[in-house]
Amino acid sequence: MRIAVTATGGSMSAQVAQNFGRCEYFLIVDSDTMKFEPVQNPAAAMVGGAGPAAAKTVSDRKAEVLLTGIVGPNAQSVLAQYNIKVITGVSGTVKEAVEKYKNG
Repeated sequence: MRIAVTATGGSMSAQVAQNFGRCEYFLIVDSDTMKFEPVQNPAAAMVGGAGPAAAKTVSDRKAEVLLTGIVGPNAQSVLAQYNIKVITGVSGTVKEAVEKYKNG
């Protein structure tokens, strides 16, 4: 499974970023191998529409699940259209978040 995690940096030891649309990075993690791809969020500096643009970036990377702090309503709607399961209220490091998700 491909899991997208909002992150403050490009490594598994980075903290989970709390704001989906304006996070610095998405880490796209393969939950079976724990290999990951850091993706800079092109929407982070947008004046408006950051959430929907960020949702498209996550979808383009074929993520099935998103782990983050909070997601605004516009982004939530777009993520739902892409059939991406959204888990909010996530904190800690990216690695901890993925492991916690995998373990239920």
